Amino acid sequence: MEKNEPLKRVMLVEDEEDIRAVAEVALETVGGFTLKACASGTEALESIEEFAPQLVILDVMMPGMDGPETLRAIRKIPDHKSTPAVFMTAKVQSEEIASYLAEGALSVIPKPFDPMTLADRVQEIWRSS
Repeated sequence: MEKNEPLKRVMLVEDEEDIRAVAEVALETVGGFTLKACASGTEALESIEEFAPQLVILDVMMPGMDGPETLRAIRKIPDHKSTPAVFMTAKVQSEEIASYLAEGALSVIPKPFDPMTLADRVQEIWRSS
């Protein structure tokens, strides 16, 4: 990944339809990103190669395959071994955040997030990575 490259393609993996809809508006309309929103880790794995995101935002708690499991599966795909990832979760105790960062996430975005500043936060994480 080219660090100077502007962030354009973001994949969002979020099982809650309401949160996904708000994040879509925040990232596409407010942030101007090209977004691929997935309702599950499985859906993300099925479309990641075709969409080729520059950054993946993962909900931590999802039925079936949770965020950390999804990230581990993404890391097994040769073209996405180092695709930057961010976890989005309400579980933000310091030891929980430490475990997400240990999984290889760049950062953690706490839920609930502010839809008006979400895109800026994502850009900030991208620039500092």
